[in-house]
Amino acid sequence: MAERPNLDEDKGGKLIDPTRFRGMVGSLMYLSASRPDIVFAVCMCARYQAKPTEMHLTAIKRIFRYLKGTIHMGLWYPKDSGFELKAFADADYAGCHTRRSTSGSAQFLGHRLVSWSSKKQKSTAISTTEAEYIALSGCCAQILWMRSQLRDYGFAFNKIPMYCDNQSAILYA
Repeated sequence: MAERPNLDEDKGGKLIDPTRFRGMVGSLMYLSASRPDIVFAVCMCARYQAKPTEMHLTAIKRIFRYLKGTIHMGLWYPKDSGFELKAFADADYAGCHTRRSTSGSAQFLGHRLVSWSSKKQKSTAISTTEAEYIALSGCCAQILWMRSQLRDYGFAFNKIPMYCDNQSAILYA
């Protein structure tokens, strides 16, 4: 997960045209379908669409500069990369000023990224292990849904590995 964001409400900053800002955020949201590397940063900027300031515009422009420098990047789906289902989950413990954690997960079919998510957890976790459990449960729900969909097409998955980086969550699972 990313480090704590430096973007905040910026109550004392100079306000900018919200229509232009929303247009830039919308363009980046559309692009994020094939560029999951920008999803977190774009979503952080999208939180401030009501009253954007110059600080928020600078953050949006920084994402555009990043895209300009990484124009060759994107999702690549090779045709011969296996067909095993696996998942990765992580959580940013109390990373928000409301002390709520952020869950993130990615699901792969072979070497192909087919599903990912990043969302603020609905409850406040009291430990990193609990935050990881919440992230893993969301990831597990997605994997079970994917398994049922693939079963409809004749593919059976008995064991689906889920990876987590929290030693306590692994030890007591």
